Amino acid sequence: MNVNYPDILQEIEFYNIEGRTESAAFLMWYLEKYFRLDQQLAIDSVCDNNGDKGVDGIYLNEGLGTIDIFQTKIAQSDKKTIGDTTLKEFIGTLDQFATKEKLENLIKTAGKAQVASLVKRLDLPEKLDAYKIRGVFVTNVDLSADGQALLNEIDNVEFFGKTILEEQYISDKKEINLLAEAKFDVSENETTKYFADSDTVTYIAPIKAKELVQLDGINDQSIFDYNVRGALGNTKINKGIVRSIKDPSLHKQFPLFHNGITIVAEDVEKDDESLTIKKFYVVNGCQSLTSLYRNQSHLTDDLKVLTKVIKVPINSSLSSKITEYSNSQNGVKPRDFKSYNQIQIRSQNEIADKFGEEYYYEIKRGDKTPDGLKVISNEFMGVFLMSFDLEEPWNTHRKYQVFEDAYNKLFARPEVTAYRIIFIQVLDEVLTEKINDIENQLIARYALTKYALMYITKGILMNDTVGNSLIQSPNDFVKNSESRENLRQALRVIIDDIIIDLNAEVGDLDEDFDYKSSLRNDDWVKKLNRNIVTNYLKQIKRNRIPSFQEEWEKAVANNG
Repeated sequence: MNVNYPDILQEIEFYNIEGRTESAAFLMWYLEKYFRLDQQLAIDSVCDNNGDKGVDGIYLNEGLGTIDIFQTKIAQSDKKTIGDTTLKEFIGTLDQFATKEKLENLIKTAGKAQVASLVKRLDLPEKLDAYKIRGVFVTNVDLSADGQALLNEIDNVEFFGKTILEEQYISDKKEINLLAEAKFDVSENETTKYFADSDTVTYIAPIKAKELVQLDGINDQSIFDYNVRGALGNTKINKGIVRSIKDPSLHKQFPLFHNGITIVAEDVEKDDESLTIKKFYVVNGCQSLTSLYRNQSHLTDDLKVLTKVIKVPINSSLSSKITEYSNSQNGVKPRDFKSYNQIQIRSQNEIADKFGEEYYYEIKRGDKTPDGLKVISNEFMGVFLMSFDLEEPWNTHRKYQVFEDAYNKLFARPEVTAYRIIFIQVLDEVLTEKINDIENQLIARYALTKYALMYITKGILMNDTVGNSLIQSPNDFVKNSESRENLRQALRVIIDDIIIDLNAEVGDLDEDFDYKSSLRNDDWVKKLNRNIVTNYLKQIKRNRIPSFQEEWEKAVANNG
């Protein structure tokens, strides 16, 4: 990542449109790429125009309990720095949010400026008492010495400059196989050529299956990285494809009843005899191409597949549209369409970079998992985040919400980093290990029980100094295998105590207790949570059981 001017303009191109300042576009880009907001929320959080009282953006950060006030500077020279004068001015800007009276005065004096609308939309005057004001200064240059000295003296401003932005950038794109190249014989049939615009051309031709199965990346599934799904195995549709492949009498008819495949490629060359593609992916037709590859011995020259090759930049928005719309058939689920969403790709890349020795983050059905790694399904992670972060375990039976209505609430938040995902995964591992200690096995084996336990565990951690630190910033608790094992040990003791209380609560209920309906009832689960957490805290106060802090410190001491 290079944030120097003018290179940064290429990065912020999507946001940098007429009627919007480069500074505003830069902040929107930062909010999407670093703060992990979706594009619409990033745009909605920015108010950088005339009369905005020095405020460039506002975000209500419920995860950290802060009202984040942004100011952005985009410098055209990398020799410039941000000094203490600029920071002092920003501190003055933050003072406008110090009290309800000052904030109401800002709204009054800002008039029709966007900052007034944004403050009112977020209902900030009524939320000041419950949130801490945090300043976030974002720029493409670094601090001067006096700027750094001032920053060291204050605790309500965070600075993100050139060095931090370039070091902490996590790509939200798949790596393109630059060496991938293939050449198809199209001499026997006519090739249709269609121009969508001056830069986007499509070629449609029947291609021999024998040639298609020679494409690099089918065996390891990397050629389907931009497909919404991986190979799904022996589904009803795939079995039908295989039957037609194994019947030579159907080979000439194959294009009549098969939808074909779609390939996007950055380079395409066509002459009278051949069609050559470079830097390409299959975005539709994974099941078919995989079936052909696995049944190569049955292929003949008569079996051809109607193939659509589109010349388009792989990482462009148009390529994403092609992937989405060409997969809008039956059998494609909401999760499949999020498999190439930037938020999911960024998380997958970050987990591979920081935790790739132990974990793999699966973002689509049929993903080929590296051997020996623990798989984290983004579908289950969404359910876990709903239980722990959103504190709504009673809604987890509506799993479809994870990639529909609840998607942004679950994943498009600054706190949902690789570290948080791994923390929640470790919690799930411990709960899975301990769940059968619940005496009533009907309840133990009911999925919503684990999600309720996640919710209760959070209630206990929130009342512990170290536990609250874990919730707010799990980085140091999961940064390496040793710290993760320490966390497991501490959580085991806490969850043991929770299950003891849960057994007592459930034991007092009638034999015909409807646990299925109860675990879907928010009032019942909240009452259960209150009872268990209250009893747990009493036991801590009476020194009858160790706190999470004590268990964490004990684990760290024992394991060095």
